Order: sequence, then structure tokens, then C-alpha cells
Amino acid sequence: MTITKTEVISVRVPPDIKAALASAAEAERRSLASMLEVMVLEYCRAHGHAPSPAASVGKNKIGQR
Repeated sequence: MTITKTEVISVRVPPDIKAALASAAEAERRSLASMLEVMVLEYCRAHGHAPSPAASVGKNKIGQR
């Protein structure tokens, strides 16, 4: 199932936070946006704010890499 992304979120973070995100994204071979999506979904699921079952990152659902 393909999910069309239509929402935009802009955030400002300190340079060290962006560098940490970039490092994590590079390690996972993801874009910054994709890595941020993975992190947000993981946090939400861990804290009882799970999105709909159709939510996924690319073709892989979280934890199925």
C-alpha cells in the first residue's frame, strides 16, 4: 500500500541535534525525513499513541527492516 505524504512539519533544532539525526539517518541509509518518521512512529507506538495500521515508512513497517 502506498501512502501519499501530504503534511509538512518544519522544526528548528540546535546543530548538535541535527548532526545526531544525520548520523542516525546515515547509519540506517535513510533520509533525514525518513529517519525522523521512524523515530516518531517508534516513540508513539512505545507510548500508546500508535497511528493507524496502514502507517509505514517506505515499504517496510517499523521493525521489519
